[in-house]
Amino acid sequence: MSQHIVILPGDGIGPEIMNEAQKVIDVLVNDDALALTTETHAFGGAAYDISGEPLTEEALQACKKADALLLGAIGGPQYDTAPRDKRPERGLLKLRSELGLFSNLRPALLYPELADASSLKSELVAGLDLMILRELTGGIYFGEPRGIEERNGQRVGVNTMVYSESEIERIARSGFEIAMQRDKRLCSVDKANVLEVSELWREIVVKVGESYPEVELSHMYVDNAAMQLVRQPRQFDVIVTSNLFGDILSDAAAMLTGSIGMLPSASLDDNGKGMYEPVHGSAPDIAGTGQANPLATILSVGMMLRYTLNQPAAANKVELAVAKVIKEGYRCADIAGSDTSAEKQVNTSQMGDAVIAAMQTS
Repeated sequence: MSQHIVILPGDGIGPEIMNEAQKVIDVLVNDDALALTTETHAFGGAAYDISGEPLTEEALQACKKADALLLGAIGGPQYDTAPRDKRPERGLLKLRSELGLFSNLRPALLYPELADASSLKSELVAGLDLMILRELTGGIYFGEPRGIEERNGQRVGVNTMVYSESEIERIARSGFEIAMQRDKRLCSVDKANVLEVSELWREIVVKVGESYPEVELSHMYVDNAAMQLVRQPRQFDVIVTSNLFGDILSDAAAMLTGSIGMLPSASLDDNGKGMYEPVHGSAPDIAGTGQANPLATILSVGMMLRYTLNQPAAANKVELAVAKVIKEGYRCADIAGSDTSAEKQVNTSQMGDAVIAAMQTS
């Protein structure tokens, strides 16, 4: 039976990197006879420009019917003055909420050839392979009450961090399940020393952990976790944390790998249906210049094949092709080293073509 993918190119460099991901999907269909079909919808600022809505009802219904979603990137400074509920980010939050995409998988894997591109010394990051699970549909990004109101003659901004027992339990269980597939070590990150919501978080995580005696569970305050990520990142295997904390920590972890342009992500529901996207943003400053690195988006296709479409052989093919082009010295600007003579400097399309060639010769 055919598996259907909705593609949401988005804004900025989104359409450029998505072109390269589409090439990869086309090769899997044409060369490997995978039964994959795709359809494309405007999303984020691109949809707002057309319809006045960052997420149209047509796109939402298509996403609900799809087996998986592939997202490029959204946003740009031109939308900063749009009504708050019409900004690209609000469309993304609504899509996550409507589809119940609560578990965000953010791997941080360092390719050996890119160790020198990391912001840390190579001896600290060599062999880095960690996974951050970020709860995605609760917490301060969705909590009520929220807004800007007047109190005692001045404006006050209000946001509320809220988590229910069931929300904490399901992301904790997701974390333990991922840990069971890896090194069986899970670190839960919170701020239980000052936040009541984190007290409940820690209590529930400990309770869920009783069902996973093989997993070594530890706890860490978020400020210490941020420090430890840049001090000794290899101490971590799997980190599970809240929406806000995960948003910050996962971007910090991304830079350990040399470039945020190298990292994919997955956002999953209870049944494994997911939306896949690169960790990086829309980078409007380089949009249209051919400098964007498409590898995070191509690796997102690999994650989609592995976690949602149940095509592990195809996932391996994509991931091995990316590893091959990195080993052969192909570099976009964001991962280029100082010794350019040892590298093959390429643009967005050329990097995609290099991955395709590696797939077809594997």
